[in-house]
Amino acid sequence: MYLNLVRPKSYPMTCFKMYHKNSSVIEILDKIESKVALYQISCNNNNAAAPADGKFHNLDALVKEAPSSPPQITEKLGHHDHIVYIYTSGTTGLPKAAVINTSRYIFIAAAIHYLCGFTSEDRFYTPLPLYHTAGGCMSVGQMLIYGATVVIRKKFSATGYFPDVRKYKCTVAQYIGEMCRYILAVPPQENDKEHNLRVIFGNGLRPQIWEEFVKRFNIKRVGEFYGATEGNANIVNVDNTVGAIGFVSRIIPTVYPISIIRVDPSTGEPIRDSKGLCIPCKPNEPGVFIGKILPNNPTRQFLGYVDEEASKKKIVYDVFKHGDSAFISGDILVADELGNLFFKDRTGDTFRWKGENVSTSEVEAVLSNLIDYKDAIAYGVEIRGLEGRAGMAAILDPEEKVDLNKLAEGVKKSLPTYARPIFVRILRKIDLTGTYKLKKNDLQREGFDPRKISDHIYYLSTSGSYELLTPEIFDKINEGAIRL
Repeated sequence: MYLNLVRPKSYPMTCFKMYHKNSSVIEILDKIESKVALYQISCNNNNAAAPADGKFHNLDALVKEAPSSPPQITEKLGHHDHIVYIYTSGTTGLPKAAVINTSRYIFIAAAIHYLCGFTSEDRFYTPLPLYHTAGGCMSVGQMLIYGATVVIRKKFSATGYFPDVRKYKCTVAQYIGEMCRYILAVPPQENDKEHNLRVIFGNGLRPQIWEEFVKRFNIKRVGEFYGATEGNANIVNVDNTVGAIGFVSRIIPTVYPISIIRVDPSTGEPIRDSKGLCIPCKPNEPGVFIGKILPNNPTRQFLGYVDEEASKKKIVYDVFKHGDSAFISGDILVADELGNLFFKDRTGDTFRWKGENVSTSEVEAVLSNLIDYKDAIAYGVEIRGLEGRAGMAAILDPEEKVDLNKLAEGVKKSLPTYARPIFVRILRKIDLTGTYKLKKNDLQREGFDPRKISDHIYYLSTSGSYELLTPEIFDKINEGAIRL
């Protein structure tokens, strides 16, 4: 068994290899990076094989030279102490260091444990980076707190996901961002349903592919969750409701003080009533998700970022009574009559065109289905002299095999006029965050000028087809000679 220990940067990675008498040792070690130190604790099994290079450090001898008394800790550590700083994924901006204290780390791991029905006997599979909350807390936390087994992979592989799950007999698997779409794009195999999984959990499983995914791979339970690393409002889908990211009872809403409030679509700022307080959304009315801040409650605290100025921007005051405060997520959610919550979009991503609000996440989901699950990013771009932003889509297609006629027909059938991408950019490469989420800020800033962009750009002509955007056509669009 190998145990990976946290160590200073100047020290090599440390692994212990332990041999247990009368028991077999299963090595799950496909590859160890360089600068690994192997310490032999004991060897009751005479047949145990040493590493190929034979370089073991005798831990018994090193222990004899070490002090017998524990180190003196001058300051007593507690639940309120900072245990780690975790950087946000940087989906819409630069990553920011979020503060995580001990109680919050435990709460995150414990909440997902009980709400998804995990046990200490489960074997977890996570191909996620461990420097983010999803992998480093929600999965690794099951090992640290409950003693479960965690199988990690250095880098996500769509083709290797289920083979890994089978090989290591995992009972719980984790996903995030666009992973499920990539896995679904892998050609079907005869053994797709052959595995020991009883739960998959994560965030980012789009409603449009949810049922297809669980049917193809025979997934019994999906624990889709929602939450921000720095936030205090985390929710989980506890009953397999397709597309839901969580549930909060409408009968007893005070048990978990989160809410959805009305905001101005153009600014993202809360809309207030005559008393200056925020206005809760009605069932099926989209709004921004917030979590009430209670400083003396470890589960309701908002520790924010290391950057205090950035933290202040995530707090809204005078929410439902004067003097109270809440963490404002910046995400647009909607709740149905029962209390199931569904993700709609990010406040910075939603844009207005022809007097209507356009949800980029909904457009992206439609586009992905039309182009065989390729990466697609939707955003709004400004056109000189026109109000609002016109829809634009960037599609990853280095070989340019996307059928633009099929795409035009598909968006016409699946999207209202105002939500159809006016421009389509064919990308040779695409940038993803560490948690496999699509970045769009740079693309939005670059706009649709073919003189500045080397990628091919197409526009939706009056005939309803996508045609190549030339510099001359670009000028006519901005001059108003071509109407969109």
